[in-house]
Amino acid sequence: MIVASPKSITELKNLIAGHKKVLFAGCGTCVTVCLAGGEREVGIASYAIRMARRLEGESLELTQATIERQCENEFIKDLAEAAVKVDAIVSFGCGVGVQAIAERFPDKPVYAGLNTQFMGTLEEQAVWTEKCLGCGDCMLAQFGGVCPVTRCAKRLLNGPCGGSSETHCEVDPDRPCAWQLIYARLKNIDQLDRLDAIVPPKDWSASWHAGARKVVRKEHRVG
Repeated sequence: MIVASPKSITELKNLIAGHKKVLFAGCGTCVTVCLAGGEREVGIASYAIRMARRLEGESLELTQATIERQCENEFIKDLAEAAVKVDAIVSFGCGVGVQAIAERFPDKPVYAGLNTQFMGTLEEQAVWTEKCLGCGDCMLAQFGGVCPVTRCAKRLLNGPCGGSSETHCEVDPDRPCAWQLIYARLKNIDQLDRLDAIVPPKDWSASWHAGARKVVRKEHRVG
């Protein structure tokens, strides 16, 4: 899932300075699960912004709406009626949602209400950990389902560095050494022989370094 965190109320207030009618748009998927941009969080931010503007003696007509997914036009259309009536939109979706809404409503300023951080997993209550960079060339099979590209601070592909201590990373002592995790996992599934192969330097051309990426499933296209 995509993990994000809310911008501060001060930053939100500055984003919409000068606007009198604003739509706060939440997203019902990833950012709802990570407690950043769902209906509840949009409601809390709306209340705080209303109070801040009132204390400053400024008027604000603020509308709230949360749609199922901001990354798909099929759901963004549900914001059309509210969008017509406002001067600006604050998206509480991930960066993809912000851009999708901006494309759908090109005549409206669209601001990001969250800071998009990473793709991760829920480790424990209210704690998410990054697990995937979206590099476009997945190597998880080679490493027993543990990604050294994301989870090793040095992105090493052929074993650990010499700095790890008691199974933890030298860069961050609170972080487990990715290669210790890889070794333990491969040993547990009886695939330690995978570590005998030398992994060549990673081809980063499939990642974000080559610019914005696009996936086209020709077999599913119509016409």
